[in-house]
Amino acid sequence: MSKLKIAIQKSGRLYEESLQLLKDCGIFVNNGKDQLKVSVDNFPMEIMYLRNSDIPQYLEDGVVDIAIVGENLLAEKQKNIQIVEKLGFSKCRVSLAVPKEVETDDLSYFQGKKIATSYPNTLKNFLDREGITSDIHIISGSVEIAPNIGLADGICDIVSSGSTLFKNGLRETVTLLKSEAVLAKTSVLNPEKEIILNKFLFRIQSVLRAKNSKYILMNVPNDKISDIASVLPVLKSPTVIPLAEKGWSSIHSVIDEERFWDVIDELKENGAQDILIIPIDKMVI
Repeated sequence: MSKLKIAIQKSGRLYEESLQLLKDCGIFVNNGKDQLKVSVDNFPMEIMYLRNSDIPQYLEDGVVDIAIVGENLLAEKQKNIQIVEKLGFSKCRVSLAVPKEVETDDLSYFQGKKIATSYPNTLKNFLDREGITSDIHIISGSVEIAPNIGLADGICDIVSSGSTLFKNGLRETVTLLKSEAVLAKTSVLNPEKEIILNKFLFRIQSVLRAKNSKYILMNVPNDKISDIASVLPVLKSPTVIPLAEKGWSSIHSVIDEERFWDVIDELKENGAQDILIIPIDKMVI
């Protein structure tokens, strides 16, 4: 039987979270990044640990079938690669930043200026769309020091918390694109491996739904059940269980993490009491 070859960043911010996702999907890896290739015993998959910058080329060439990689890298490398699922972790953005003493946030500041970056394609495409002409200096690593040593008037780099910019006397002005970890696949995946990918993708989606949802239980007066049910964004309909105390029932349902507190407030306003929230490990639909 064929094995699906997945590329994972050998080191860096995506490494730990990628392995955790595999573990949450029931795919256990006994050894790690000291080896280039690792087989999985309980799923038809091989894991390849690669340098982050090499992954898009390996995908395009079909050396690996799928990969967990940042959207920002795919945008920069401009390869023929399909994103099949956004994974919700390692979120960041590619942004322009200037020395903190520069008062304007306007993009026009960069007209005719020098910009240091390790994302030249992303930057050039953005500037071309906006009609800005700048002198792009390509740097590998430590882009944020360029203005301090007089190499550039600003930078274009990935930003997460912004702490690195702050430490180097810079501030973020314009966001070029937002990024997160994604599952991407090669364009030359054969039908047998496509079946394996669909099984893997089903597991991923079950894990992601669970992370974005909470199981909720509450006690409700029977005359308020319809009001409470109308508030709950349930999959089908809430589960209603009569309590030993006459006139009361227990309602069970699932709510989205994003709407959590708004829903809780509405439930309390409509008579819900003794509300319990339970995390969900997996959610299969």
